[in-house]
Amino acid sequence: MRLIKMIDKITIKRIEDLLKDGKRLDGRKLDEFREVKVETGVVTKAEGSAIVTIGKSRVIAGVKIGLGKPFPDTPASGVLMTGAEMTAWSNNEFETGPPSPAAIELARVVDRAIREAKIIDLDKLVIEVGEKIWMVFVDIYTMNADGNLFDAAALAAMAALSTAKMPIYKDDEVIRDNLKTNLPTNGKVVSTTYIGIDGKLLVDPTMIEEKALNARLTVGIKDGNIVSLQKGGKGGFTDEEVETILDGALKHSKKLLKALK
Repeated sequence: MRLIKMIDKITIKRIEDLLKDGKRLDGRKLDEFREVKVETGVVTKAEGSAIVTIGKSRVIAGVKIGLGKPFPDTPASGVLMTGAEMTAWSNNEFETGPPSPAAIELARVVDRAIREAKIIDLDKLVIEVGEKIWMVFVDIYTMNADGNLFDAAALAAMAALSTAKMPIYKDDEVIRDNLKTNLPTNGKVVSTTYIGIDGKLLVDPTMIEEKALNARLTVGIKDGNIVSLQKGGKGGFTDEEVETILDGALKHSKKLLKALK
């Protein structure tokens, strides 16, 4: 572990030196996204599923839909729950056990974007007001972690939701065979993440770049509109930097949305 930290320090110093000339360690431009790939229908036992690859980062998301009882304050609304696990086999720095703070944040950021964009019509998930509803569970797992898990997880969750099929409730039974009805969704949301290192803004950061960041901003976008923001890191951004990030996020959201088609 001490050797890994020493290597990280050397690499971070290299990143900082390259950034002075506007260069990145992997040869990309500061505002260049890595290659994005989306595969859907990868888990046969899930109502919806997808694997998203961004560069070397790879994330899988699955959607399960089950019966439940609504919350007392929302008796005529279905339920969405999002969870994430940063698996130990996806990166040697992750550990097994209860969800880490990073995994909890990952789930919350994805969940917030979906909720704020009103992607799922929760009112249409009611079977009997106050008694029976459909509950939508989105589970996210890292398969290989090399940075920018926020955008990969958001894209995987959206791909899984947009292809999910609704079970059938009949005679007090849930039928999951030969499903044809789509989960009621409204549009698509994606996120774009920027980090700041020594006054430079980088989109789609790798894991080693994330270790060098001063600040991070993840922007959720639906239909060309900003629906969510999540700030990370101990540092901050200037007003001008935030404007640059928002403009860049809007631009990159188009590429991410194309990957969903």
